[in-house]
Amino acid sequence: MITTAKRLEGIGEYYFSQKLREIDELNKQGKNIINLGIGSPDLPPHPDVIKVLQEESAKPNVHAYQSYKGSPVLRKAFADWYKKWYNVDLNADTEILPLIGSKEGIIHICMTYLNEGDEVLVPNPGYPTYRSAVKLAGGVCVDYELKEENNYYPDFNLLEKKKDLSKVKLMWVNYPQMPTGQPASMEVFEKLIAFGKKHNILICHDNPYSFILNETPKSLLSIDGAKDVALELNSLSKSSNMAGWRVGVLCGAKQRIDEVLRFKSNMDSGMFLPVQLSAAKALTLGKEWYDSVNKVYKARREKVYELLDILNCKYSKEQVGMFMWAKIPGGYKDGYALSDDVLYNSNVFITPGGIFGSAGDQYIRVSLCGSIERFEEAIKRIKKVKEEVHVQ
Repeated sequence: MITTAKRLEGIGEYYFSQKLREIDELNKQGKNIINLGIGSPDLPPHPDVIKVLQEESAKPNVHAYQSYKGSPVLRKAFADWYKKWYNVDLNADTEILPLIGSKEGIIHICMTYLNEGDEVLVPNPGYPTYRSAVKLAGGVCVDYELKEENNYYPDFNLLEKKKDLSKVKLMWVNYPQMPTGQPASMEVFEKLIAFGKKHNILICHDNPYSFILNETPKSLLSIDGAKDVALELNSLSKSSNMAGWRVGVLCGAKQRIDEVLRFKSNMDSGMFLPVQLSAAKALTLGKEWYDSVNKVYKARREKVYELLDILNCKYSKEQVGMFMWAKIPGGYKDGYALSDDVLYNSNVFITPGGIFGSAGDQYIRVSLCGSIERFEEAIKRIKKVKEEVHVQ
């Protein structure tokens, strides 16, 4: 009998993969579900980016395998982008590794550095892929809880008091934080670098949300000495509306990039050159581009405030990124219960916070990826059900 590998034990199907099948079945029953759960940008990239793809892909000499390290044009564009927006100096030849989406970089890092039993600090709540990538690589997840009263930042004193850090090899961090929307902090970044150096832990910062509803993009690599102990992932999925194009980047010291490349070069054969050249174009866009994207998200966020108020949820208006994180009202056991109530009674899907870790059990997350009309229809449906319940 053929069985799956032990590395898959405890690794379930990605929540959204499973939930989308359920939503598809409900739609087949005529439910017309409004999906406000997934952060997949529904806006297009800049027209000039699409134009580059069209023009370059029509050329006869761009269809071969590409460099494992990515096009020099794209690497230079990433270096210029980091300097312009984050004031970080990166060597385009040695300190930048383009990725087929930053999500693959999470597993690349884990597979590059983790041996069986190595421990990894994982945020709770946090992006579920950190946890699954650690497990797939044979590592052991050690949760560090992010609490609202501490602004969803790591409690370094508690970590050093309660955890034996001698076996910890990596620490996953993510600011602006997903799912909580907590903005980045230079003070916290400085503490992270000091923490990594003190305990010989590689700090892995996932930074895809720094341009969304955020006036001051920040990079962990801007901290003095950060390259000694940190790697940073970034992406064009959110900032440039290119989620399906799968363009990300890993930035860090030459030694770290070379180490990750040893794994990555055995996993793929490079990225389609026209996509890389289009991404390079996207990286040259100015403030007016980001302002135009954020203008749309700001209008949508106002509608989400209205939706959350109808649900009697509590939330902070200081959040950034393309989601709203909100605490559920009394009367519900957890976010799953509220999510199911809204799904089955109002035909609107909202993400339960518990999928991001136990610390998210009492929360829900709403995506800003949807038209104003969709949000208005969702509000109308939820309000109608609430009014009917009130009448009863």
